[in-house]
Amino acid sequence: MKSLFTVLIALVTVTTFAQKNFQGKATYMSKTTMDMSSFGDRFNKMSEAQKKQIATRMKSFLEKTYILTFDKSSSTYKEDEKLAAPTAGGGRGWGGMSGGGEKYKNTKDLVALESIEFFGKKFLISDEMKRPEWELGSETKKIGEYVCYKATLTKDVDPTDWTNMRRRGRNDDDKKKDAATKDTANTVKVSDELEVPKQITVTAWYTPQIPVSNGPAEYWGLPGLILELNSGRTTILCTEIVINPEDKIDLEAPTKGDEVTREEYNKIITKKMEEMREQFRGRGGRGRGRN
Repeated sequence: MKSLFTVLIALVTVTTFAQKNFQGKATYMSKTTMDMSSFGDRFNKMSEAQKKQIATRMKSFLEKTYILTFDKSSSTYKEDEKLAAPTAGGGRGWGGMSGGGEKYKNTKDLVALESIEFFGKKFLISDEMKRPEWELGSETKKIGEYVCYKATLTKDVDPTDWTNMRRRGRNDDDKKKDAATKDTANTVKVSDELEVPKQITVTAWYTPQIPVSNGPAEYWGLPGLILELNSGRTTILCTEIVINPEDKIDLEAPTKGDEVTREEYNKIITKKMEEMREQFRGRGGRGRGRN
């Protein structure tokens, strides 16, 4: 009787995902942890009340909700507009670099696009979409009602990704905290104060029960939907899945914005960061001169 029940469930699952107009919608919670002491001595000298105030302000950048809408081969991934906190600079929020925008993937045609606004200017970023070299494991765990399998991936770090930035010249205890990134000797200098690892190890948990090769953010390439992802200091966890929702999902590639490659966009970001640092140093210099 148990075997018959298992067969029936399998048949229902196969029928569901074989439908021509199959679609799905997954909600993800994203949380990034940050060692505030990496901001240097100025932060360490603040009162506990000041530190708490800064941590509260940063919460909107460190904790977000995203919606992944998908069919058999394409998807869009963007912040839940109903829960998105307004930002002064628009686009990616803090420093113009956090979340925001819309990521589009087509795993069949190998098309990856990101529509984003940076300091009031819209960009349409194209990424080179190579199949990720995941290492599949046998370890399993349940996320909700789904059985998930573990997979790992070593990837290069985007030098403009502030979530992986850390203070340069850290002590041994600090380095041990980031041992999972396997990068203590291989870093890229961002500024005199900050650096990022060249590579990090990403851990994904995917379920073959939803046989689509997709997942949150830029991640894909596994034999099932990714329900949990751990990348550097960021964890993304699926909290809800709706298969074939009543309202039809419109999956179209974004078209608005100046078309640039990821490399070109990173150069624009880096240049803007340098300009902002110089302006900050200038104001700081004048401030010291008046004291």
